[in-house]
Amino acid sequence: MKRNQLSIRTIVAIGIGAAVFIILAKFAAIPSPVPNTSIQTSYAFLALMAVVFGPIAGGLIGLIGHALNDAISYGSVWWSWVVVSMIVGLLIGLASKKIDIESGIFNTKKIITFNVVQVIAQGIGWFLIAPALDILIYAEPANKVFLQGLFAGVSNMVTVGVIGTLLLAGYAKTRSRSNSLTREL
Repeated sequence: MKRNQLSIRTIVAIGIGAAVFIILAKFAAIPSPVPNTSIQTSYAFLALMAVVFGPIAGGLIGLIGHALNDAISYGSVWWSWVVVSMIVGLLIGLASKKIDIESGIFNTKKIITFNVVQVIAQGIGWFLIAPALDILIYAEPANKVFLQGLFAGVSNMVTVGVIGTLLLAGYAKTRSRSNSLTREL
């Protein structure tokens, strides 16, 4: 197998991850007072998948999951936000080697690393890129899109910080510790 090819495991994870992202975005979103914006639990799952499978999987799950959810839910795709979902998955995935969740260790240092990375990724995506693309692509009013981006970014930071951290802690407990001869359950 070539070094740059995706493994079958990663390809399957992308497909399943995108499907779960859609389900969570459609059925586990909490309405918000900001128009066309909701509190999304799907980003906590995206963060888990990005840390477990890396940046390519994280980016593609965000891209495919968000694009298909928009197409199914609204009949058209809002590309500016889809691009941000891809970027958030990619950036969180870039920290996967540093976090090394497969070691079975998800200690305070790794929790802090994960949350610093996800807050930076979400901030770049939702505070800067999404509003800028909304203005450039869709000629949306700046005050509207910056409010939406601010709300989406902060709510995603909180949901990923809480739910994403819990998902990663639970996942780490299913992995063998790197210094252990037995598997922890």
